[in-house]
Amino acid sequence: MLITKSGKLLFLCCLILLLTQAACVEQSPLPTLAAPISLPQMQEESLAMAVPPTFTPLPATATIDPRLNFADNSPLSPTLTPSSTPIFPTRTPTRTPTPTPSNTPTQTPIPAATTIGGGGIPPYLQGDPNRSKLSIHVIANNDRRIMEFVRQTHPAVIKGVDDFGYLAEVERISPNTIIVARRDDINQDYGGNPEEAARRYVQSQLRQYQLNPAVDFWEGWNEPDPGMDRMAWYARFEQERVRELARYGFRAAIGGFASGVPEVEEFALFIPAIETAMQYGGILTLHEYSAPVMTEGYGSALPGYPYHDDRGSLTFRYRWFYEELLLPRGLAIPLVISEAGIDGILGNRPGPPGKGWADFQSYAVDQGWGSNGVDAFINQLAWYDAGVRQDSYVLGFTVFTAGPVAQWGPYDIGPILPRMADYVRSQE
Repeated sequence: MLITKSGKLLFLCCLILLLTQAACVEQSPLPTLAAPISLPQMQEESLAMAVPPTFTPLPATATIDPRLNFADNSPLSPTLTPSSTPIFPTRTPTRTPTPTPSNTPTQTPIPAATTIGGGGIPPYLQGDPNRSKLSIHVIANNDRRIMEFVRQTHPAVIKGVDDFGYLAEVERISPNTIIVARRDDINQDYGGNPEEAARRYVQSQLRQYQLNPAVDFWEGWNEPDPGMDRMAWYARFEQERVRELARYGFRAAIGGFASGVPEVEEFALFIPAIETAMQYGGILTLHEYSAPVMTEGYGSALPGYPYHDDRGSLTFRYRWFYEELLLPRGLAIPLVISEAGIDGILGNRPGPPGKGWADFQSYAVDQGWGSNGVDAFINQLAWYDAGVRQDSYVLGFTVFTAGPVAQWGPYDIGPILPRMADYVRSQE
């Protein structure tokens, strides 16, 4: 087709006009081209393992007593100055023996004693009567006074539950402290084969044992009360738990019995576990509480046994087991009282309602234990300390509890840890 010069000119003008109008029209922006980012997805178990085992968080709500000053061991107030000599109550509870049947004790077959070889008990597992055996039970290391207590006292023992990371620091600053620990587990099923149950139990907690090599002895069940019908099963369970731990290079703390149990004839059925634990370098643990003061029940006899004024149905109950069964058989297994103190949930007791030591301060003062509640409790602990130091097989006792959680508030010893440390140091 023939296009004239004037036609070309007209075409160019129209093209310029169209381009100019298009430039004036608002254009929608082009989308930004973002490169996709792939984030790794962590499983819940992996996320938990990412937290260092030595990490112990301090709650935002935690408060520190401003009067605390371990540097110079200054007392909290002039009235709280510790005494190097334990103060005993002016009105000591009357030691009236509990009426017991006149018949002879029930004769329960007792396993024959096994001679324990290996050169006897090593020195570090022999209690030192020349220093205090008082120490602390810790639920959570959420109070800086806990580690200050360790630094100041270098305690004979310490007990930890579930929160284990700080125990490596305990070992570093106090290498001679015996560390006992327990992973909380409420499942206590006496059914099935006890050896298989023990192996499953150890395997379920093995990773925690491996992550916390500072622990010297691992406890098992908390406060079991098997009775006569299940004690033989429990003894076999503990025997195999000792052996299974040993296969992985760990040592066991066996027993873990609650305050006020077992009876002597029941404990006799536990002797095989004592023998096995001693063969593998283990120890025995149990709990001793009383209320409303720690001397309640002291001097009481156990059913079927005569009265002894240096034993009790609650505190110093362990002496029945050692004097009647273990020492005559050469089975002086080292003992840690891994929970001790005042526990008001015990039945058939005098005094006001309450749970931990803090609930019974006024009562203890009225009984002559001290001029104030803290003094009264410290003096009760000193009384107990003076007793356990007479028994060389007792390594120490841990007062319940520092770092309490949930319902354990009335048992909290955090505010009085400076006083407890002063007492321990006064005994050196």
